[in-house]
Amino acid sequence: MVVEAVRLADREGVDGLSMRRLAGVLGAGAMSLYYYVASKDELLDAMVDVVFAEIELPPADTDWQSAMRLRAVSARQVLAAHPWAIALMESRTSPGPANLRHREAVTACLRRAGFTVLMATHANWLLDSYVYGHALQEASLPFDTADDLAGMTQDVFLPQLPP
Repeated sequence: MVVEAVRLADREGVDGLSMRRLAGVLGAGAMSLYYYVASKDELLDAMVDVVFAEIELPPADTDWQSAMRLRAVSARQVLAAHPWAIALMESRTSPGPANLRHREAVTACLRRAGFTVLMATHANWLLDSYVYGHALQEASLPFDTADDLAGMTQDVFLPQLPP
């Protein structure tokens, strides 16, 4: 059910997700979903946990900068596949096991590098803000490739500039 909810959100955005719509996709009655989740909020928590599970944990056998870079690249790729999740990643108040495992691995990596708990927390927030911001910007750009941007620059932006 949760995986199908993620697929539905991937296709239509989280605003296109409703219990009734999900039940229709699953060929079930909307009320039957409440046997598995108590509310849409609980479903969203589970969906965010699925997304966290897809992000690679920072490897323990490498230096912290390389580990955080690998994690950031993985997070960016996962968020590109699930752009609806960007706004939900830090707003959920009931983290699931994958979310907690992820946060623990990041904190452990930074602590092994000598960061205090406070500094590890700040570093994690800083890195996540950068990655989430980049993913959000990337998801909302009106072009997909550098060639598309060049074409838009030539056809849309330059003609608007005064001679």
